[in-house]
Amino acid sequence: MGTVLERALRPWAERVRREADVPVRLCWGEGAGASVALGAAPVVEIRVRDAAAWPLLIEPGLDTLGQAYVEGLVDVDGALADIVAVAHGLAASARPAGGLLGRISRRFGHTRASDSEAIQYHYDVSNGFYAQWLDPAMVYSCAYFERGDETLAQAQEKKIDHILRKIRLQPGQRLLDIGCGWGALVLRAAQHFGARCVGVTLSRNQFELASQRVLAAGLQDRIEIRLQDYRDVADGPFDGITSVGMFEHVGLNHLAAYFAHIRSLLAADGWVMNHGITSTDAQDGETRHGGGHFIHRYVFPRGELPHISTVLRTLQAGGLEVVNVENLRRHYQRTTQLWSEAFEARAAQIRPLVDEKRWRIWRVYLAGCAWAFEHDEVALFQVLCRPAGRSAGGLPWSRRWMYP
Repeated sequence: MGTVLERALRPWAERVRREADVPVRLCWGEGAGASVALGAAPVVEIRVRDAAAWPLLIEPGLDTLGQAYVEGLVDVDGALADIVAVAHGLAASARPAGGLLGRISRRFGHTRASDSEAIQYHYDVSNGFYAQWLDPAMVYSCAYFERGDETLAQAQEKKIDHILRKIRLQPGQRLLDIGCGWGALVLRAAQHFGARCVGVTLSRNQFELASQRVLAAGLQDRIEIRLQDYRDVADGPFDGITSVGMFEHVGLNHLAAYFAHIRSLLAADGWVMNHGITSTDAQDGETRHGGGHFIHRYVFPRGELPHISTVLRTLQAGGLEVVNVENLRRHYQRTTQLWSEAFEARAAQIRPLVDEKRWRIWRVYLAGCAWAFEHDEVALFQVLCRPAGRSAGGLPWSRRWMYP
């Protein structure tokens, strides 16, 4: 068996060394005694634990490499940043990868039941799990770094304030937060901007903790948290509507209807902020080398990322006029880097909270996100809107109010 395996591996290893020079050593057999280097000066070691790993490794994509790791077919040693870089190097070396096949766009049907199931799969791991590596307010979206040296907690607070300033939220106004998470935005909006808030989520864990936080803050007369689908919100108008890290779950074919529903809930002079991850492929394709497929399978079932051009087109189709667009890709690179570092630093506390597979999924997912935002595989945009068809006199002359 070993001889047959080596006869198959050697030509492949030679090609990878020649064409890609990936600094990794691949080990297998009793005591990992057999090995082959796929590049000079290996900094990462992949140890094969199960023969089922071989088909996933020989023509590697980020999806197959990730599958081999999270299913426990291989173990990997090395610095996490090196592991992620090696995975991308191996995926790029696979001849079938890239091109059209690497940018295929999947479209999913989205119903209330399927969307609820997907949200609960991702967010209802446990509140304690997320609390280990998020900031104390448990804000699970891109932070905002004005200087770049802020702590994660400071940058998340600045992100919320940045959004609420953009929509020009005033005391006494009604705010709807679609996908309210654990309640950080509505709590800030009520406490520091004097707003009356409704937050909706499909995650029961988020609903319960956000509701507890509202009670603890004594703000139950100003904030209502609902376990509710955004399509069932019908008690507009709202002076401001925020959607932060949520529209990735809506589906490409449903974006125009999503924005149209938001428009139907918005006051005539209201403001909307859509803050979400986008694809950098102009055709709404997935990230290269199978990364999107890995995320669909293990992290965000049924998630779909539009290109920013698709966002702008569907916003207009939904009856909203775009007033301002801000690219926060660098900010999300920093955010996911800090999440990944916290996840690594608190591994001893996190691992007892989930099974081994879930721990491996999130470990590579967070590190992979930091790599993807760094290398322009995905982006993050804040898009500020007003109802379309209004007089030009209602538009501000400048953006000065956003950056005090």
